[in-house]
Amino acid sequence: LCCCEYVDRRGQRNHLAACCCDCEELDDGCDRWLTCKSLPPGALERIADTIADRLRVPWFSGAVKINVSLVPPLVLLPVFLHVAALHFLLGLIILTSLPVVVLWYYYLTHRRKERTLFFLSLGLFSLGYMYYVFLREVVPRGHVEFSQVVALTCGLFLMLAALSRAKKDPGYLPIPAGNEKPSHQGLPNKSVRGSSSGLHGISGAANSRAVNGEAKGYCRMSAEQPEGVKKDWCTKCQLVRPARAGHCRLCGRCVRRLDHHCVWINSCVGEHNHQAFILALSLFMLTAVYGITLTLHTICRGRTPFVALFYCPGAYSDYSSALSFTCVWYCAIVTAGMGYILLIQLLNISYNVTEREARLALRDNTGRRLLGGLVIDTGQYNRGLLCNWGHFLSLGSSPPQRSAEDIV
Repeated sequence: LCCCEYVDRRGQRNHLAACCCDCEELDDGCDRWLTCKSLPPGALERIADTIADRLRVPWFSGAVKINVSLVPPLVLLPVFLHVAALHFLLGLIILTSLPVVVLWYYYLTHRRKERTLFFLSLGLFSLGYMYYVFLREVVPRGHVEFSQVVALTCGLFLMLAALSRAKKDPGYLPIPAGNEKPSHQGLPNKSVRGSSSGLHGISGAANSRAVNGEAKGYCRMSAEQPEGVKKDWCTKCQLVRPARAGHCRLCGRCVRRLDHHCVWINSCVGEHNHQAFILALSLFMLTAVYGITLTLHTICRGRTPFVALFYCPGAYSDYSSALSFTCVWYCAIVTAGMGYILLIQLLNISYNVTEREARLALRDNTGRRLLGGLVIDTGQYNRGLLCNWGHFLSLGSSPPQRSAEDIV
């Protein structure tokens, strides 16, 4: 293949120059639209699949397909922010509608059980574009010192490094070789209680190993699971899951100590990447607040950042200040949303509960609402603040347990 050729979804060789040719789905849709006829079921999906298959860029070994979800943030975000900087009312309308549109798209993809790169690309491009506006519009005003720029840059790169670590394996359970179903005969109700003499207590050597990341004697906790904790059978992955593991319907895999599937990193948050996820959120909060403070001190001098955020008379005196002020408000909205996520995560860690366990407890009405409903205490793993945080900081430090199918 040359750089402009590719193999389409039908397995045929095609060329970028013919991207508008031989598109039966689009031709039929246009004909029906011109004749005021309704589209047949599934026509829009077929047209979208055709467009997605032909949206490519030249590359060395053949044209590479572009993920459609990457395009809107790259195109629309700068346009919206520049339009919002034209007038105060435009900024109010756009900055109010953006969170609504993002939430609508989240619920749309979540309901369809689809994975998308939209949120990850939106987050990364927002960081890059805010940094670009800061260097182009704020730093030339001469009120930001070189050391402050270096500190902001270091925070940004550290956050990206933590984000890269959080994108790695969250703790996927190994899929049985050859997709063979491991034997699970003799498991009552396809589950094994942790306190039984089945899989969990096969030998006395199991008591010396870590259980769910908690070693024997750690905070004087028993190596056995609390009463009522199960190992259950996953019908989709065809394996026995250890306690606190869960199946992610978006990734299609079981994850150790599954917390939730985070659309902002397009991956699950589990036993192996939960610490990196919290670190990335914390670094983002510190970097964003620091950047907002530096920008407001530059365009609204003489006022505290909180006051300047709501009252900055000279913000729209010139287009540069208006764009910087609009970006500050955009950063403030994103930071508030990420701050809420970080707060919930810190509270859950303090009570040693995951988001998945909290949702299940609410569904089964087995948990207690605390702190105004911000956290759900299931009571199964809560051993006090210090022990809970010690357990979280030790995640992934102990050798992994033998899988149930190996024990069988």
